[in-house]
Amino acid sequence: MIIRVGHGYDVHALGEGLRLVLGGVEIPHTKGCIAHSDGDVLVHAICDALLGAAAMGDIGKHFPDTSSEFKGIDSLILLRRVVALLDEEGYTISNIDSTIAMQRPKLRPHIDTMRARIAEAAGLTIEQVSVKATTTEHLGFEGEERGVSATAVCLITKE
Repeated sequence: MIIRVGHGYDVHALGEGLRLVLGGVEIPHTKGCIAHSDGDVLVHAICDALLGAAAMGDIGKHFPDTSSEFKGIDSLILLRRVVALLDEEGYTISNIDSTIAMQRPKLRPHIDTMRARIAEAAGLTIEQVSVKATTTEHLGFEGEERGVSATAVCLITKE
């Protein structure tokens, strides 16, 4: 059996009056991500972790921000496509662990819905998907509410 680990990271600046989508969930907030797609940094980090584990490049390689096809796209669609790419190569996702860093708003009320949406898009159970949230204690661009970042780690296997 082949066992591989992947790591992903994404960051987006925040802008006034934009939608804030994290983990496939629209979060009520005065700011949202400035992005070509829906700006879902959490799902983007997960996609990069999965692609990296399979040594298949990154999200920009597969879904370039220069393509009109991906303008405003729901990032869960991108996650489904990444999972299909892994399936084609015979990989199975064991688990995903992720963390979102932003000062506001509080994300705890939305975590379980994020986990469910990510799990559904990836063909996993909710127990296979972990989402955590943290502030940066007002430090850095996240703490100053200028941006949001996310990291993800995954384990994939192949018989």
